[in-house]
Amino acid sequence: MTQKIFGIAGWKNSGKTGLAVRLVEEFTRRGYRISTVKHAHHDFDIDKVGADSYRHRQAGAHEVTIVSGTRYAIMHELRGEPEPSFEEILARLAPCDLVLIEGYKREPIPKIEARRLEAARRDPLAPEDPHIVAIAADHVVEDAGGLAVFDLDDTVAIADFVARTVGLAPPSQNA
Repeated sequence: MTQKIFGIAGWKNSGKTGLAVRLVEEFTRRGYRISTVKHAHHDFDIDKVGADSYRHRQAGAHEVTIVSGTRYAIMHELRGEPEPSFEEILARLAPCDLVLIEGYKREPIPKIEARRLEAARRDPLAPEDPHIVAIAADHVVEDAGGLAVFDLDDTVAIADFVARTVGLAPPSQNA
């Protein structure tokens, strides 16, 4: 089975994260197993200064895995190596019904463009990206170029569209 992947693209403050969270909630409510990948364009850290795992990384560990009875996390330090490719990241994910991608604007995957009036930039991505298959906006979209247009908050309709686009089988067939 090939991975079913769908992306959410847009400029900073365009509503990408809110839409991703609502889609995860909606698909999970429907009985699907969802994974997400978020691309950060800046240095980030999920570890706290002083924590044991932070101390392990600071000491030079290449990977640090934290495991508990409820979750585990693996932090991988690049230590000067190039950022892993999109494909390498996908290969590390456990099997699931759908992978939602936030960011990775340039990847050749089907995606929806999030647009908000409060976004950092307002120039549309869709005209330059043939992989954008729909637009979700908090305002009227004058020229959608033939793409499906959704209200940014119409999570159910967007989830239905995503499921059709990637060929997501009903949850009963995913067991």
